[in-house]
Amino acid sequence: MPSWSRKDERQYEHVKESELKRGASEDRAEEIAARTVNKHRREEGRTPSKITQGTGNPHVALEERARDELYNLAQELGIKGRSKMRKGELSQAIQRAGGRQIASRGGVAR
Repeated sequence: MPSWSRKDERQYEHVKESELKRGASEDRAEEIAARTVNKHRREEGRTPSKITQGTGNPHVALEERARDELYNLAQELGIKGRSKMRKGELSQAIQRAGGRQIASRGGVAR
């Protein structure tokens, strides 16, 4: 197991036992338990993901950033309909919203 707390380890064992009772194989139960614990750790901010939590390097063009980074930037800019947009659409919407200047400053005005 990774560097989990005692609580994480207890949760892992609980989920694993629960999955085994439901009829999952040992390997599948371990996988589900580990994924569940890691998901909760991410949600609590104990295992940050640079791509899914940030807005990307402000010195990199919008078109070169990951979709998740563009989505987060669009969210900070309050762009409506962003969840249904593709990467190119997000980039265009950010540019229309003036996000290029905001993104290049390294932060978002609030």
